[in-house]
Amino acid sequence: MNAAFLVILFFLVLCIWLGLQARKGKDMNLEQWAIGGRGFGSILIFFLIAGEMFTTYTFLGVSGGAYSSGVPAALYAFNCFYFVIAYWLLPPIWKYAKANNVISQSDFYAKKYNSQALGILVAIISVISIIPYLVMQLRGLGIIVSQTSYGSISPNMAIVVGVLAITIYVTASGMHGVAWTAVIKDIMILAVVVFMGIYFPIHYYGGLQPMFEAIDTAKQGHLIFPEQGLSISWFISATIMTALAFYMFPHMLAGVFSANSPKSLRWNAGIMPIYQMIIVFSLFIGFSAILQVPNLQGAEADLALFKLAKMSFDPWFVGVVGASGAMAALIPSSLVLTATATILSKNVYKVWKPNTSNDQLAKLSRILVPIIALVTLFFTFKGGKSIFTLYLMAYSFMAQLFPSLFFSLWKKNPVTVQGAIAGMIFGILIVIYSTISGTTLGTLFPSLPQVIKDLDVGLTVLLINIAVTLGVSTITRRPVFKEDEGNKKVS
Repeated sequence: MNAAFLVILFFLVLCIWLGLQARKGKDMNLEQWAIGGRGFGSILIFFLIAGEMFTTYTFLGVSGGAYSSGVPAALYAFNCFYFVIAYWLLPPIWKYAKANNVISQSDFYAKKYNSQALGILVAIISVISIIPYLVMQLRGLGIIVSQTSYGSISPNMAIVVGVLAITIYVTASGMHGVAWTAVIKDIMILAVVVFMGIYFPIHYYGGLQPMFEAIDTAKQGHLIFPEQGLSISWFISATIMTALAFYMFPHMLAGVFSANSPKSLRWNAGIMPIYQMIIVFSLFIGFSAILQVPNLQGAEADLALFKLAKMSFDPWFVGVVGASGAMAALIPSSLVLTATATILSKNVYKVWKPNTSNDQLAKLSRILVPIIALVTLFFTFKGGKSIFTLYLMAYSFMAQLFPSLFFSLWKKNPVTVQGAIAGMIFGILIVIYSTISGTTLGTLFPSLPQVIKDLDVGLTVLLINIAVTLGVSTITRRPVFKEDEGNKKVS
């Protein structure tokens, strides 16, 4: 047993304790458990949304992407388009949710379009899509804890213990437990990543400029966009796609619904780009590792941060790094479990058993948490693609929900239920096919200009989705358009 292991264990116990303490003095009905009773102010919402944004991808994917792919992956990670969209999109979503007692992502679609069938479809797509996202977090957790404990804990054991921990406090405290643990997690990540992002370039290279000069000399082309593949057209299309998809995730909308006012959401949209500067330091870590930990191939690139940390610091500090990374996996995973359990109980089970009370739904949601965790464990141990690929895959799936949500906020929604369903199904099927087969615009149309062939598949499918959604809506719209109450925009 080493110092790193003890540090990681301490912070794991602390997370469980904080998560359980969060429920004290609260009646854990469905609204309290699922969205914190819509009572979180600007500060807590800030930590909650930041807790989702800064995940294992911040620790592993960002630094690993900078290490293996250079500038394209680095600039892709530093995407502030999210917050431009959030400033305008989230307040009307919150207002409608508040006025219509919406507590889940699927609720929003079902009530906006007055269609339980659409709500169930969104629930199914979301649950299926969230599996690769959760797998990404849990795989990252296993890597982080195993690496920073110097092999004292195997990746699989770390994953099982982590899932057990979040299952305990999510079942007990729901969104309140998630929010409390997000606070300590963000403080730790901020301190650790900023410190290492400053320390490594100075310690190993004498500063940022010497570091980039050394990299450019040793690996020419690593610091510029390539002419094909991860080119500028890929970068632009990929950042747009992920920004549109970001708030479509069920756990992100659950975080939005937990706010106590639209003002707190706009405040967060304004301040978050400053906080996202933390990603820059994660990129510096990845770049620092290129020459110090050379020849990491494939998924091993995700280990760059921890290999560099282990050769640079004493075990106790490596344990702090590991604990920060572990929480970067646990907190988003706990938020996902809360949102997914709510969707399955409120938008699937209640449709099947419409007389189910809210108290019964709250109990069912808690029961579903360990079941969802076990399903995710199965897929995690079964295997999967790299963290970076899983991240893009999940976003491509969730982007297909954007058109029907966006158009539903218009004063006169041009989309019908049939159009929304057709667009979602068509889009998700193409994403699944392209992911499994490896199909891209380049493989389909090899004679097209390179700038078009490099466009991100997810955004391309999203454009097709919009065309199908509007086309089917035009065909199925009633001759005399009469707005349903659920389609009215909340002013």
